[in-house]
Formats: sequence, C-alpha cells, structure tokens
Amino acid sequence: MFYVNQDVVELNRIFDQNLREGFLRLDLNENPGGLPKEFIDDVLKDVDSEFVAKYPETEPFQRKLAAELGITRDEIVLTNGSAEAIRHIIEAFTSPGGEIISVDPSYAMYAVYAKMYGRKHKKVPYRDGFTSSVSDIIDAISDETQLVIILNPNNPVGDVYTDEEVKSIIECAQKHEAFVLIDEAYLYFAPSTFIDMAISYDHVILTRTFSKLFSLAGCRLGYAVGKKEYVQLVQKLCTPHNVNAFGIRFADRIISSDGMVEDMVAKQTEGKEYLIDTLRKEGYFVNAMGGNFVFVKTKKDAADVTDRLKNEEKILVKHYTDEKYKNYIRVTTGTKDIMEKFVASLQKCDK
Repeated sequence: MFYVNQDVVELNRIFDQNLREGFLRLDLNENPGGLPKEFIDDVLKDVDSEFVAKYPETEPFQRKLAAELGITRDEIVLTNGSAEAIRHIIEAFTSPGGEIISVDPSYAMYAVYAKMYGRKHKKVPYRDGFTSSVSDIIDAISDETQLVIILNPNNPVGDVYTDEEVKSIIECAQKHEAFVLIDEAYLYFAPSTFIDMAISYDHVILTRTFSKLFSLAGCRLGYAVGKKEYVQLVQKLCTPHNVNAFGIRFADRIISSDGMVEDMVAKQTEGKEYLIDTLRKEGYFVNAMGGNFVFVKTKKDAADVTDRLKNEEKILVKHYTDEKYKNYIRVTTGTKDIMEKFVASLQKCDK
C-alpha cells in the first residue's frame, strides 16, 4: 500500500513570502537596513572558487562562538537558522501524540512542527491587555506535557520574562518530566539572556539565530545551546553540511569586529524609540516591549491599511487575522530614517 503521511497532508502552510524584492520589508522581523555595503564588500573580497565549491568548515567558527558565549564546544550546535534547531528539538524530545505548550500568539512554526510530527499543541492564550501570565503557563503543564516553549521576547506582542518567571516554568516542567525550549531569536532586543539556565539545568535547551539583528536571514545560520547530551541529539538529526559557508563567514566577522554589535543595537533602538514616540503622539496604541518589532492598532481597518501600504507605498507589514488581533499590524523596526519613511506612509494609508 502506498503511504502518505496524513499529518503532512492536513498541514496548513503559507508560502506567500516571496516576491518581496523592491519593497521595504517590515513584515518578517529582518533587519530592513541590512549590513553596511562596505562591510559586505570587505568580507567577500577574498572569496574564491574554492570557497564556493567546497563544503563549509564549521569547526573553527563553532569553537570561536562557544568561547564568545562562555560555553564549551560540546554545548553548542550550528543549525540552518534557529528554525532547524527548533524542529529537531521537537523531533528529539517529544513523541507522536506528545504535548507541546506555548503561548498564543507566538512564532507560527511551533504549531507547524507540532502538526507535522503528530504532536499535540496546547496554546496558552494571552489575557486581556496583552498580558501573558506565567501562572497560566504553569497551570497548563501536566504529566502529558513533553515540551514547553518560551520565546523571549515573544513575537508579536513583545513581552519579556524575568529570571524568576523562567525558573518557575523550568522547575514546574521538571516536576512533570518535560523539556523546556527557550527561543532567544530576539536576544539583542531583550533585557537579559537565559543561556546560563540552558547550561546549568537539565532538560533545558536554548536556540538563537543570526537572522534578526545580525542581518543574515539570507544566509540561514543559527544555533542551539544546552548540555552535551542534548546538543548531540540535535546534531544527529541535522543533515551533513547543514549551515551556509557565507553565513559562517559573515557571522565570524561580525562577532570579531569590536563594537559592531553594540552599534547595530544602538541604531535599531534609536529607530524603535522614534517610531513608538511618534505613533503615540499621533494617537496610536502601540504595544512595544522587547523585540525588533512593535504591535500597532490601526485607526482604520488593519487589513485595508496593510494592503494600501503594500500597493501604494511598497511597504510590507504583518497583519493578523485572529479575531482578537485583527485590528493590529506588526511592524519590524529599523534605523530612524527607515522608521521616518514608514510613519509618513502610514499617515497616508491610515486616514
């Protein structure tokens, strides 16, 4: 009998995130300004045919990144963006029919991977006022739970967790013998990191990406951090040569350049603060905490505003169709000049 996986047949996927060339892309939380042209040219100046032709050398960068993070080589694995790491963590630490918990809304791929692998996805909804209650997450954890996912800051709302809150979630999960995944995709737009917990606690693993602040979404590079035995399981699930040689090259240069990360954070922060202050002065409700994005309630129909921004201004933003959030758009933040352009366009399209 021919077999087709029904979990995949019934999986709802969206593949409309192409044809974005020529748009100001404020819809997928990339860095809309990207890396400086002179920096890109300098990194690529000695790329030759051998570099392109051979499989990437990962070991030197993996050791360098581990040292930068204050961990050992055996406590980190490089992945094809953090999305690959999350996928393999779900494969490795949950079983068919096993329960995965995350807040809702959050990163869409948690639900996609859960469905793809036949897991049960339990969503913990936000309370009114965009408040995510840690007690609600803890109450949702049971003996059926196999994995609890924490995205910090959470996308799209932007709320952040404290050390005490994350510890309480981890300790509750441990009582029920469930793993905890801490997703730090937006690390540089959060007040703190929980990487120490991924090293000190059992059954905790953390993921990060170079796609956001580091502006390398096109190069597909991320990593997972945790105790050696967990990292090795994730590594086993990765395809050979799963990461991009150009991504490694750029990431290596970025973390080696004194002050570069701090400069990028400062420019992004300036742009975000300008956007928040300006929109609030214009009478908009803006939910803006952590993350390189803000959640904005439009004055007119949000779907219509989104379409007008795209068709009239060549600007892409994210609109949510859920009833609770249908009047909101998520806007990726960037440098001040980019945010000034967005504000001017929003004033045209939302009146």
